[in-house]
Amino acid sequence: MTAESVDEPEAWRLVGTPRFGGILVVADHASNRVPKDIDLGIAPALMREHIAVDIGVAGVAEAMVRTGTAAFLGNVSRLVCDTNRDERDAAAIPEASDGRSIPGNIGIDREARLARFHRPYHAALARVLDETPPALTLVLHSFTPSLASDPAEPRPWHCGVLYDNDSRGARLAEPLLEADGLLVGDQLPYSGKIYNAVIRRHFESEGRPYLYLEIRQDLIADTEGQREWAARLARICNTIALEVAE
Repeated sequence: MTAESVDEPEAWRLVGTPRFGGILVVADHASNRVPKDIDLGIAPALMREHIAVDIGVAGVAEAMVRTGTAAFLGNVSRLVCDTNRDERDAAAIPEASDGRSIPGNIGIDREARLARFHRPYHAALARVLDETPPALTLVLHSFTPSLASDPAEPRPWHCGVLYDNDSRGARLAEPLLEADGLLVGDQLPYSGKIYNAVIRRHFESEGRPYLYLEIRQDLIADTEGQREWAARLARICNTIALEVAE
């Protein structure tokens, strides 16, 4: 699926036109792109797996743009630079992920990598939020049906909500998602109190309303699933935006 791209620098891309009081989708892990001058030293097949990209989120975000939202998307793989980590966190440029070594990230100039990707991403996101403040931001991720560390234990919920101190979006979203027949809960084993670099920096610190949601990746792995979730989330996000505005 394609959508009109307003801007596409190296670290991020903006799809659609942000509107004051509209809905903005933010997906840090939307791409598995690796710039040609970076060699991660891993098998190409791994770049299609969850360690490299949140499967399906770019398709959902771009489908939502057709409903009148805008989407701010990460434009490199999380293995190149994970913008949902504080830049002082070693995992911002992971030397290993999900038990797999990333040899191309060992011994590199981390400062140069952060300056090239991490800081421009956050500076651009801050600029979008300041210039066209949305009524609600959907921070969108996807998760695997089971953890690699425990493949026999399924993660049965369809989506999970995350938050740090501000749970407004999560608590308003849960009954709306459940009304669609979905199994919803606080995302486990991860927490928005730990994996919170984006929400802490851009939303909780500024009092901006947000919904931080992870969707099970098999539900959005194809175009049909992405369109279904895009329509659902557009409807739910607009409902939440009206609630938090009151």
